[in-house]
Amino acid sequence: MIARRIRLRAPVVALALICMSAAPFGQTTGPTGIPADRFPLPSRPVASIISDRWATEDTRERIGEAATVMQLLDIQPGMTVADIGAGAGYYTVRLSARVGPTGRVFAQDIIPAYLANLQRRVTQERLANVTVVTGEPHDPRLAPGSVDVAVLVHMYHEITQPFGLLANLLPALRPGARIGILDANRPTQQHGTPPALLECELRSVGYRQVAFHPMEDGAAYLAVFTPPDRVPDRIEPCR
Repeated sequence: MIARRIRLRAPVVALALICMSAAPFGQTTGPTGIPADRFPLPSRPVASIISDRWATEDTRERIGEAATVMQLLDIQPGMTVADIGAGAGYYTVRLSARVGPTGRVFAQDIIPAYLANLQRRVTQERLANVTVVTGEPHDPRLAPGSVDVAVLVHMYHEITQPFGLLANLLPALRPGARIGILDANRPTQQHGTPPALLECELRSVGYRQVAFHPMEDGAAYLAVFTPPDRVPDRIEPCR
């Protein structure tokens, strides 16, 4: 596939920040990013979205999944964390407790039914520091300069526009931000991402892998990345 040249556009920062701070329980969006047609598609299968959860929350809690990931990513009180592909909210509610009242969680998804259920959960559990965000497959729609850590959990293999999403995530990241991607070590069509493929695709957008943690069950891993200063002019799909 031929790589496509990307032209960056400056977002309207102030309006986005006002909207997001004014409606902590509303489904809000950041400014529109680079259009989807400016990006190449991945040269590998993309798994279908089949559920809003990877496993039951009880199962995940028994192995301490969220606690382990938050510790490895050094998520601290007062931070702002983006839960991209938040689904049913397993990480959202635990991130909310972790960052505390001085922090914030952006619970982002693209599926309307998932967003509606997530909004109900946020309201019922009185998670005042959580904002539900409606994203797009190529654009997380997060406010510029708003995120310390972004987590993508068991969903990277389902992203139809990974290069677009990673590029449009970049303006939202604060200096020193980190990206944590948790996925199964298996082919994308089997709802996982081989680590070498993940590293290659993120490197194509300029991200650098700084840590790799096999998870306790041996079937999954957490890869940690730091973002580039800018989106590359050309993005090459991995072969």
